[in-house]
Amino acid sequence: MTVTEKLNGREVYDAIGQPKTIVAPMVDQSELAWRVLSRRYGADLCYTPMFHARLFANEEKYRNSMWSSMDGDKEKDRPLVVQFCANDPEMLLKAAKLVEDRCDAIDLNLGCPQGIAKKGKYGAFLMEDWDLIYKLINILHENLKIPVTAKIRIYEDKEKSLEYAKMVLKAGAQFLTVHGRTRDMKGQATGLANWKVIKYLRDELPKDQVFFANGNILYPEDLERCTAETTCDAVMSAEGNLYNPGVFWTKDNDKDKQFARVDKMLREYFEIVKSCDGVASRHAMKAHFFKLLHAFLNVHKELRPVIGKTSVNSDFSEWEKIVVEVEGIVEKIYQQDNIEEIDVIEVGGVEKWGGSYKTVPYWRCQPYFRTVDGEKQNTRSLKVAGESELIEASSSVSTSEKHKISEPLEEIETNKRVKA
Repeated sequence: MTVTEKLNGREVYDAIGQPKTIVAPMVDQSELAWRVLSRRYGADLCYTPMFHARLFANEEKYRNSMWSSMDGDKEKDRPLVVQFCANDPEMLLKAAKLVEDRCDAIDLNLGCPQGIAKKGKYGAFLMEDWDLIYKLINILHENLKIPVTAKIRIYEDKEKSLEYAKMVLKAGAQFLTVHGRTRDMKGQATGLANWKVIKYLRDELPKDQVFFANGNILYPEDLERCTAETTCDAVMSAEGNLYNPGVFWTKDNDKDKQFARVDKMLREYFEIVKSCDGVASRHAMKAHFFKLLHAFLNVHKELRPVIGKTSVNSDFSEWEKIVVEVEGIVEKIYQQDNIEEIDVIEVGGVEKWGGSYKTVPYWRCQPYFRTVDGEKQNTRSLKVAGESELIEASSSVSTSEKHKISEPLEEIETNKRVKA
């Protein structure tokens, strides 16, 4: 197949199985082991972490730290989109050429809002330079055997967002992912993605355009809600997936898939890491341990420094001790006489933003809510991208119910003795 004969966006989308659930590109966090795990829990398509095009093209040490013989494996790691950040078209092409035979598309990062992206002039900080964005996309479109795609953020002005999206597509992007937040919405100022703007863009762009939505995915049912409200082809998740791979499980309502026990998920992930080539999965391991266990560590704080002081380069036997300790703690929880009473998922009322918060036992994987000025983000008024009014966001699950399924094991055992 020559470059000019390559499939267009809809043909590519069909060829890779019409994916509906997508693991987002995340800096150092959507590496091979995490992709393998996420696919087991319902992810249809995965993006690599963001690779720095210049370093990937020119520095073998960097490239080997990010990419291994197993990345892009046709049996274990496809379909796959490789994402680069760049501000030099020729360098971007050079990097993309190194992996075009081991992935299904190359994505240009236009959404990273972090300070390092501003300093390096890439990601969302290219939003003022449309000419450069066009050149970056177009050089891949004209010279690769596989398609180029792009992931963008929106502007405060939806009309400007539309013109921006049209330019990206005109340059040659075959898939368009729209993260419904602005560039300034990050960290404690993250707020809510605007699905109305995503829907507006979807409606105004060509009907056959492959279109993915990103933002506001906390639970599996949010996937269907997002698809219905935005009419996108598929839904991408970053943070939701990062703290709970089961966010993509939609085959049924099995809570052991949608909100897996942390001991089971941690063991499964750890065994995958041990089976992976290269160093990227090993280097990301500690961060994934902390995120998978974030609610668990709020109760069993004694494990936090143990994980913190263990090097990712330590022998796997040291990490095995941590996994075994988590397994032991959770096993004791499940030996409680009242486990069926406390091992439940509480569903709150419908919030003004359209979904419902859940209260999940701390020994199960669950979403993460940032603490802003000492208050959990899901109990604050939240800004919606592109809108001036704030949305009240307060969980309707009662305080007593939250306490009942969030108390430490020691308190459960004490309460059991008192009741006896």
